Amino acid sequence: MEILKESGQREVFCGLTSIVWLHRRMPDAFFLVVGSRTCAHLVQSAAGVMIFAEPRFGTAILGERDLAGMADANEELDRVVTDLLGRRPEIRTLFLVGSCPSEVIKLDLAKAAERLNNQLQGRVRVVNYSGSGIETTFTQGEDNALTALVPLLPATEEHQLLLVGTLADGVEDRFLTLFERLGIGPVTSLPPRRSTELPAVGPNTKVLLTQPFLGTTARALEARGAEIISSPYPLGVEGSRRWFEAAAAAFGVTPLHTASVLNPLAERGRAAVAPHRRELEGKRLFLLPDSQMELALGRFLHRECGMELVEVGTPYLDRKLQEQELALLPDELQLSEGQHLEQQLERVRASRPDLVVCGMGLANPLEAEGIATKWSIELVFSPIHGCDQAGDLAELFARPLRRRTALAFA
Repeated sequence: MEILKESGQREVFCGLTSIVWLHRRMPDAFFLVVGSRTCAHLVQSAAGVMIFAEPRFGTAILGERDLAGMADANEELDRVVTDLLGRRPEIRTLFLVGSCPSEVIKLDLAKAAERLNNQLQGRVRVVNYSGSGIETTFTQGEDNALTALVPLLPATEEHQLLLVGTLADGVEDRFLTLFERLGIGPVTSLPPRRSTELPAVGPNTKVLLTQPFLGTTARALEARGAEIISSPYPLGVEGSRRWFEAAAAAFGVTPLHTASVLNPLAERGRAAVAPHRRELEGKRLFLLPDSQMELALGRFLHRECGMELVEVGTPYLDRKLQEQELALLPDELQLSEGQHLEQQLERVRASRPDLVVCGMGLANPLEAEGIATKWSIELVFSPIHGCDQAGDLAELFARPLRRRTALAFA
């Protein structure tokens, strides 16, 4: 497979955006961005939180005096944290999230977290990570947040399965039921539903990634002795089935029992995808690099929905974590790593695909040029994992094509 490596202008959200789904996952945690008003507007807009709501995230605004070095940013941060914890006593874990402004002025949030932990004496755990757009794309914010939690995980010798990556609660509940039916357990999750109930990890822990953008977390868990189970990702019927089969094989479950559990699910999933396949089959697809989910999505849309892949782009290609997905993609595929925005847009215009998966910043301009688009960020917010969700996943791509057809005849 030919891989085109590009470097240049990028168009992506920063890692702060991951707060939107992380704060929903852990209701006893709070994410405090140390950044500018622009950072605050970004997260607030992405989350769609009304001004009167009490979200579990906020921004410690770095003003002109902070940026100019005229004020002690550490003293200001301590004051903001004290006020926050006084108003929100239910907080058990406080994430200090670095941004472009805090990194530009070299504000050391690791030392700030250490200082605050000493002051709070165990009442609240303070953790720091970077969501800066200088270093991260939007899904890498979750990777950095989970990596920051790994040193805090208790040690264990127990044989267990650890699911890594944020899932919707309903999806995770169905997965846990399936693992129980397969005879796999105990099963724990990172991130947990309560930030104080961190899972344990050790040499007998097998890790199953739910998302392909967690490379740093995976390597940190390997350093703690855990073993990463190699598999495609649970998107679509095929990916979800292979994901469960990989876990079953790792825990010694017989193929016959695995098939008896998964076959009915796969049949229902294929039936749910079928009506959307009729709309998607033969359509040409271009995936611009944004979330690192592009390979798994391209595999699903090509193999299960019959779409033709013009190009699949990814911000970073982690060959170890994507090995199983690469094996399922067509050999003649044009795969690109990194981004040179203008050159990629020229290829989009030249190929005139039926659908482009891209960031929100590119969607409106491409729609104005007559090209149907799908926001990639919606694929992270939506519950799309598992055989049960395969039909919903296919519909997310059929919908913009349906909308464009309706507008053409309006």
